[in-house]
Formats: sequence, structure tokens, C-alpha cells
Amino acid sequence: MLNIKKFIVNPIQENCFVVSDETRECVIIDCGAVYADEYDAISRYINEEKLTPVHLLCTHGHFDHCIGNEWVNSTYGLSPEIGGADVFLLNKMDEQVMMFFGVKSDIGCPRPSNILKDGDTISFGTHQLLVMATPGHTPGGVVFFCEAEKVVFTGDTLFRMSMGRTDLEGGNWQDICHSLTKVIATLPHDTTAYCGHGPETTIGYEVRHNPCLR
Repeated sequence: MLNIKKFIVNPIQENCFVVSDETRECVIIDCGAVYADEYDAISRYINEEKLTPVHLLCTHGHFDHCIGNEWVNSTYGLSPEIGGADVFLLNKMDEQVMMFFGVKSDIGCPRPSNILKDGDTISFGTHQLLVMATPGHTPGGVVFFCEAEKVVFTGDTLFRMSMGRTDLEGGNWQDICHSLTKVIATLPHDTTAYCGHGPETTIGYEVRHNPCLR
């Protein structure tokens, strides 16, 4: 059984997840934490649950999902794992912060330890996450699907009743429509989707009600 803990972090209210199972191994997905109290909350949870982080996973390279990667690296010795076409975004963290907030930032990002490809599997504890390529919001966007538990971490590809924007660098409207209708919508309808912002949903609900999946 998966234990999924959500932390809502940074000014953009991004969802960072710590996902573990009975072995106490865990993965950290989309660490957008930027403030000291956010770091403290994540590390306190990991310590209290006696977890061992073994992967730092990124659904895509936007700063609000990756700005905490340096902290994870210095705290747990993990480097980000991300789709290859999004590595350029990790190298532009400062530019992204400047574009959104108009302030200079000296927060860097460790070099990726693993370039994720469609069909890869991420193993931790007794579970596996299938990497599924979902370009559109960014060119190298991916989602992480656990078939055994019927959960998927969608980043900013899918939101409840919405989808990610495509007007940022590397975004592509046709690509995200394809990712939603030909990848996301093919998952079992009772799969719970943990989105990059906002509440959870199910694939079945989105197929029935989300105009972006039609």
C-alpha cells in the first residue's frame, strides 16, 4: 500500500508529494519547496515516519516544481530525475523566477542523475512507477503511474477539470491535447490523479467532465 503525503508549497501553491510504502523507502515528487518552514515540514515528516528517500522525481522542469531540488540534494544526496527535453529548464531556474516574480534568485539546481524516457520504471520499496511521456505543458513532461495502486502523478499536464498552460517556453497545444486524450485518458478510470496544483481527481471523472479530454 502506498502512503501519499502532499505538501502545498511556494507562492504558486504547488503540490509536492512524498510517496512511501511499508518498506519505508520513499520518492519525492516535484519538490517546489522554497521556504524554511516548507523544508522543515517535509523533513519532519520523513524523519517521523522513518523514511529513506531513494528518488527525486520531476514531472517537468518549471521552477515551481523544481526549486527545492537543491535542498533535497544537500539534505538527502539525491539528484533530480527528469525527461531529457526538460533539462534546459533546470538550467534556467533563475530566468524562470525572474520572469514570474521580477526578482533575482541564486538558487541553482543539481545536474540530473537520470534522464527519464517513456516506458521507464522507477522502483522503490515493493512498488514501481511507470514513466509515461506527456509533452505539451513542457516538451519533456512526464507522469508517474503506479498500476498496482491505480494512482498517477500528473504534474501540470492534468488538473481537476483543466489542464496545464502551453504559452510558456516549449509549450505546445497540440502536444498536450494528444497527451491528455491518447495517454492520460487511456488509464483505468478508477485511477486517482494527484495533480501538480489543486485537488486530486480520478481519470474517469475527467474523461466524463473535463472538456480538455474530449
